[in-house]
Amino acid sequence: MLEMSSIPTQSLLEVLHRTIRQAGQLIMDIYQQSEKWEIETKSDESPLTRADREANQLICAVLRQLEFQAPIIAEESKKAPWAQRRQWEYCWLVDPLDGTKEFIKRNGEFTVNIALVHRGRSVLGVVYAPVLDELYWAVQGQGAWMDAGQGPISLQAPLVDRHKKGLHIVCSRSHLNEQTLAFVRQFDEPVIISRGSAFKFLMIARGEAHVYPRLGPTMEWDTAAAHIILEEAGGQVLAYDTGQSLQYNKQDLHNPWFVAWGRR
Repeated sequence: MLEMSSIPTQSLLEVLHRTIRQAGQLIMDIYQQSEKWEIETKSDESPLTRADREANQLICAVLRQLEFQAPIIAEESKKAPWAQRRQWEYCWLVDPLDGTKEFIKRNGEFTVNIALVHRGRSVLGVVYAPVLDELYWAVQGQGAWMDAGQGPISLQAPLVDRHKKGLHIVCSRSHLNEQTLAFVRQFDEPVIISRGSAFKFLMIARGEAHVYPRLGPTMEWDTAAAHIILEEAGGQVLAYDTGQSLQYNKQDLHNPWFVAWGRR
């Protein structure tokens, strides 16, 4: 059985970095021409654009050609049945455009997310923010990093004392509900920050926020890449009800409610 230590992670990261930037450029080319967005509505009432579809095609085509072969679970692709998926040791989780609503709103808060999952754990993640040209990545046991054009910078999540005044709590810009507000009220004079897509995890990994509660629906491809980045920066992504780390490639690809924390 192939173990993570035997995967050529450096060469793999080079391909992923190049691919995710190419997907980001494709998305930006469409972003700048709203008449070419071709917006549809999926069965769950969420939007789908030409940028989602074309970025998905690009990323999945590259992943299928890698020397390291693993099956793919992508938001915009047909999903394999559980009877097949449950046999997988490794798989990719791909969200070609995380934050389609933010893309449509033109606020720039969308990302491209690629994660590698091993036995239910996210072990490698790459996230790219096309508007800001910021690249984030992590490999299990190798730390979390970002490159905003000045070379790699190591990331460290902030210490979190939940009893301290003024904790920065980052919440979904498009999905702030009463359950989340109730969670936030338990803190002393919290500062609420609204962000879209994987930016919420990345803000904690960068030390700019302390907590991200998501007491509402998300899918595995929304979180897997940023999960390992935050974890390698010293943080955690824990199920709200059980306190256990989020698992991936489950029978049901929905995430449970969760809370992402800095270092505790």
